Amino acid sequence: MTITGPLRSAVVVNPVKVPDLAELRRTVTDALTAKGWPEPMWFETTVDDPGAGQTRQAVRDGAELVFACGGDGTVMACVTVLAGSDVALAVLPAGTGNLLAANLGLSGDLARGLEVVLQGGRRRIDVGAVGEQRFAVMAGMGFDAHMLDATNDTAKEHIGWLAYAAGAAQHLRDRPMHLRITLDDRPAFTRRSRTVIVGNVGRLQGGIRLLNDAQPDDGLLDVAILSPRTLRHWAALGWGVLRRKQTVSNMETFTASRVHVRSKRAQPRQLDGDLIDPGKDLLVAVLPQALLLCVPQPATDPDLTHDAAAVDRDAREVRATTH
Repeated sequence: MTITGPLRSAVVVNPVKVPDLAELRRTVTDALTAKGWPEPMWFETTVDDPGAGQTRQAVRDGAELVFACGGDGTVMACVTVLAGSDVALAVLPAGTGNLLAANLGLSGDLARGLEVVLQGGRRRIDVGAVGEQRFAVMAGMGFDAHMLDATNDTAKEHIGWLAYAAGAAQHLRDRPMHLRITLDDRPAFTRRSRTVIVGNVGRLQGGIRLLNDAQPDDGLLDVAILSPRTLRHWAALGWGVLRRKQTVSNMETFTASRVHVRSKRAQPRQLDGDLIDPGKDLLVAVLPQALLLCVPQPATDPDLTHDAAAVDRDAREVRATTH
């Protein structure tokens, strides 16, 4: 899908994640007005509201497109509000996680993110629902959430996604979870697992592809159950994932439209790289093609990646008009 013509837009920005807010505002405004778009509305997130309230206000004020500029929490807040609507979401990555931006291939380049929007590429993708919250990339319970909780914010600022490796190392020897897992209406089964990840797309931090067959618009969630018991198991699992093997030791994969994971005790949980309250249950349902997302043109790859040469060329043009 391609959208042509200028749109009324709003920027929902986390000011903590942006080194120079005035420069960001100038760059975004100049890029849009140079293409005939009206100046965007601006909304800053707060500690009490990471973006949901600001996104609702933007929609009430007539926004047809919302830029999410912040970390994973800002993007998830925007997704939660925009899912099920015709208002498009565009990602301007900031922070260090940026799982949705990574799956779009945006890397953190502001000009690149703006040109994706101006090219007009749009794609409806599925969204995962956990209670009242929505996610575009993945939900997790267990080790992955422990890793996020243990990752130092200062380290993330200095070395980016590599900081997550230090957080992961602290929990490699943790006890497995005792889980009962139900996929759709199939019989429940039990596992002693370290983590369960329910994904809409397949890539994690650092470009690591965990779910080889995940597609964002197939109406299904991809489920990975990781059950390594020793450091050797972890090493074999990691090697298999890095080599993108179809069968990886100590990892099972499934697909379903509804996933219920229940643990004997409360476990850490995350949505799109952002921690939510611990709990004994992770109940996830898919909302098919609920989110209208700005994607690179042409958008043919299931990972939402793009024709890098074309976007790089257009991004250079955006830089030229804003400097």
